[in-house]
Amino acid sequence: MKAFLYEKYGPPETLRMAEVDKPTPNADEVLVKVLAASVNAADWHVLRGKPLFSRATLGLLRPKQQILGVDIAGQVEAVGSGVTRFQPGDEVYANLLDHGYGGFAEYAAVPEDVVSSKPANLSFEEAAAVPMAAVTALQGLRHHGELRPTQQVLINGASGGVGSFAVQLAKASGAEVTAVTSTPNLDLVRSLGADHVLDYTTTDFTRGDQRYDLILDTVGNRSVRDLRRALAAGGKAAVTGFTSVARLLGVSLRGGKDVAQVQAHVTARDLELLSALIAAGKVRPQIDRRYRFADLPAAIAYLEQGRARAKVVVEMA
Repeated sequence: MKAFLYEKYGPPETLRMAEVDKPTPNADEVLVKVLAASVNAADWHVLRGKPLFSRATLGLLRPKQQILGVDIAGQVEAVGSGVTRFQPGDEVYANLLDHGYGGFAEYAAVPEDVVSSKPANLSFEEAAAVPMAAVTALQGLRHHGELRPTQQVLINGASGGVGSFAVQLAKASGAEVTAVTSTPNLDLVRSLGADHVLDYTTTDFTRGDQRYDLILDTVGNRSVRDLRRALAAGGKAAVTGFTSVARLLGVSLRGGKDVAQVQAHVTARDLELLSALIAAGKVRPQIDRRYRFADLPAAIAYLEQGRARAKVVVEMA
């Protein structure tokens, strides 16, 4: 099969397409013929081996894993002897973040517990846009407990991959949602259902009079002190992304119970919940750009620029 190999740390153009052996599924795995994949921030961070301390697990001198990619959608090609939920021909989507990556290839072997049936009302490209970003949004919003109707929820970075799902998920819960984004993306976040929209180039949400029961910060560009200033009494903040190691350490060391770092771990249960919300028309992936598989390095380079609106996907055909 064809796959993009990741043999050394560096920019996207260091990826190399090559012929490699098709994986054989273990007893608890399904072999998926990948028809679409999406690109995530994790891909370019891992590709570059940054932050540097991450190389302690990724590989000190060179990467341990040779194929990147965590979000896939496609058809089941074969199943392991212990798999009961799927059979060849089923349309599925899955996430490989906690299972060695491997999505940027024509086939991927995926543990059954991170696979779900593809929502029937989504294309394969749309489905591939869901797992990592939507589950990160879901787990971030629910990190401090279930959302309740009438809660005041603020999403910082509302037009990104995670943020665009977070706005829709918070609205589906009945919350009153304030979305923070840049000037070109104001209409996009309004279309996702945000009740209030703030342009961060002109308005600092941490300096206004409004206070929030929950803040989901998908950017990680604010200090713990800033986030606490914007919280209502008893409010909580969840941070799912960071612009620097200093910001990450700030939350890790000074966040406490009210400002927490959230690292998503995708499960089939969460994907099934998202599938139900998608089928009900309450959540819909937003796609900024589509690339051909041969142009995958360009897709990663575009995402790394930090200007993507929602998701970037790769079509394998």
